Amino acid sequence: MHEQAYRWKNKKIREQVAVIDGKQAPTLVLTNATYLNVQLKSWMTANIWVYEDRIVYVGDQLPTNTENTEMVNCSTQFLVPGYIEPHVHPFQLYNPLSFAQYASKLGTTTFVNDNLMLTLQMTKKKAFSFIEEMNKSAATMYWWCRFDAQTEIKNEDEIFSTRNIKSWLDHPLVMQGGELTSWPKLMAGDDLILHWVQEANARRKPVEGHFPGASEKTLTKMQLLGIHSDHEAMNGADVIKRISQGYHASLRYSSIRPDLPLILEELEASGIKYYDQTFFNTDGSTPSFYESGIMNRTISIALDKGVPAIEAYRMASYNAAKHFSMDKMHGSIAPGRIANINFLKAKEEPTPVSVLSKGVWVTRDNEPVKEAFPAQDWPALGLEPMKLGWELSMDDLQFSMALGMEMVNEVIIKPYTISVDVSGDSLSTAHDQSYLMLIDRKGKWRVNTILKGFGSHVQGFASSYSNTGDIVLIGKDKDAMLKAFQHMKELGGGMVLVEDGEVICDIPLPLAGGLSDCSMEDLMKQETELRNQLFERGYSFNDPIYTLLFLSSTHLPYIRITPRGIYDVMNKTVLFPSIMR
Repeated sequence: MHEQAYRWKNKKIREQVAVIDGKQAPTLVLTNATYLNVQLKSWMTANIWVYEDRIVYVGDQLPTNTENTEMVNCSTQFLVPGYIEPHVHPFQLYNPLSFAQYASKLGTTTFVNDNLMLTLQMTKKKAFSFIEEMNKSAATMYWWCRFDAQTEIKNEDEIFSTRNIKSWLDHPLVMQGGELTSWPKLMAGDDLILHWVQEANARRKPVEGHFPGASEKTLTKMQLLGIHSDHEAMNGADVIKRISQGYHASLRYSSIRPDLPLILEELEASGIKYYDQTFFNTDGSTPSFYESGIMNRTISIALDKGVPAIEAYRMASYNAAKHFSMDKMHGSIAPGRIANINFLKAKEEPTPVSVLSKGVWVTRDNEPVKEAFPAQDWPALGLEPMKLGWELSMDDLQFSMALGMEMVNEVIIKPYTISVDVSGDSLSTAHDQSYLMLIDRKGKWRVNTILKGFGSHVQGFASSYSNTGDIVLIGKDKDAMLKAFQHMKELGGGMVLVEDGEVICDIPLPLAGGLSDCSMEDLMKQETELRNQLFERGYSFNDPIYTLLFLSSTHLPYIRITPRGIYDVMNKTVLFPSIMR
């Protein structure tokens, strides 16, 4: 069995028990604490003893041995369990550690993360080393096991093999299967996916669905096939439909689907005020969306919409822990649990003034504790600046295709017939059609087409951030596109906007070309600047970062640009194959 299967070894557990007998002093004692007992759904008063990273006692007594014990009087505060984010895409320009560091300061200390980027861009051995290193931080990081690539890649059968899936499901830091964006294949009779779902179920690890707009019949079939939860409810009726069929419903508040306020309004109006099978998520929002908070923000919304405070705090902690069968470790302030505790000024103010994570202070009296998250050696984990040993030339920028891609919104793209002459070196700014290229990061293939709707005045834009890790080029002017690519290459990866031969703005992404190594606060500023620059140049939707991410994502209609070529999602066919260079 994996060495991390048990968090505490026998010797450590004996030390923890010795604290109760006074043979060992607790590390920290929280006295006169009014805390939320999530099991009894009640506020109670107790003294809470912590030994290193574990809560060892909650009750009326004080320890007899307090040698070197930190004593904290909590009589003016309210204590709740550390918040859990159960649906994190931790590679949205930020990296898992920078997101966790930022979120922890605001009370979210446990994360269940998407493993897609690790699966697509790392060997399994390196990926496991990565997730184990991330969990050594002050935050607690768990992971998913994806069953599909969410795009069309040439070696999918090798990456998503039964052997690899089982290895991920066996890892003790993996909490669930999914999210299952390939559910139509499962519905259509794909027994390999069904086998993986059964493997997850056999390990008591839930499988999360991806069912936007699903009918009652579809939800029923998915329940029978072994799916346990879904985060795609868009209104109160969707939530009720899922709960009534036995699902856990994850209520979303994200940058492209901020549905939570409407959902809660409609749940309250329905009279069905049952929250035990619900919890919150922010679905991998882009950096600037998190300026207002993480789970603390979702709790505030719930309180504003009339959800009782105790239920709101349970939805951000205990309910998620219960769903993942990790409530013996997380989600409550009780003996045996990891010492993740938020200290609130008032019951109705979910942003904590102090935060304890794994028994370590990450925020103390509204001041972040920098020592809680030491600097990470990213190259040691295989995340180095992107090195491209090839050049891009004007010959690569040949756009002769009759079929283009038209943006309906940030993420929905439909086919259209190209209506302008695209044979020259530049396109007119009188329309919103731009050159679009997806090119292999190893330089072996390319896919060229026209994108309608990205903007009317974007001369040259390059991004090494994409769903597949390949490079996206967009623009009106081929020279500007080449310059943007060259600057991105010099950065070792990133996003670059070029106009009139000059770099207007950029976001360096030196961690494998897809992730920033700076703080969330700095990244928010960089992303906001890029968004504003794109808005000024005609991008008319809300979130260009999501557009770049989902250009290749085949779980969304109707047409995508993928490593295999231009792909018809509905008919599951490659319309125009990628071209070898």
